[in-house]
Amino acid sequence: MNKLKEILVYILNEYPHKSEMSNARLTKLVYLSDWHHALHNKSQISPIKWYFDNYGPFVWDVFELVKSDESFKVDLVKNYYGNEKKLISLENEVISNLSKDEKNSVNKVIEATKSLNWDGFIKMVYSTYPILTSDKYSWLNLIEKSQLMIESKTNK
Repeated sequence: MNKLKEILVYILNEYPHKSEMSNARLTKLVYLSDWHHALHNKSQISPIKWYFDNYGPFVWDVFELVKSDESFKVDLVKNYYGNEKKLISLENEVISNLSKDEKNSVNKVIEATKSLNWDGFIKMVYSTYPILTSDKYSWLNLIEKSQLMIESKTNK
């Protein structure tokens, strides 16, 4: 199983609010997990090359994998505002083989976000150092940004 699938499976198995697993939230949970892992382990979990667009850190990698892999199911449902969202779930039981450190990063993100509504969740995403210190429409190097953040805190 590739690393992106591993992290998606782990999040979908562990996240307590299955009705919140839209493409946007799932993608941003992967971003937050990659960011946490970069800060603490100097590497990302996923192979995603993150891009900062109108919707924050976003790429189509997550949805493209979900669409192409029979392990996942996509249902079109209405969100709180009446707009359509793609709800992602696992089609059947799949086990992830993330490492202990990788699971720890994802678990920290799940714990920090599980009680947040969409607005609070997005505020958290937009408050991350890579977003605060990057221009829109640019690539986000999470490893480099994590080192810059650590250095800036050390120099204070």
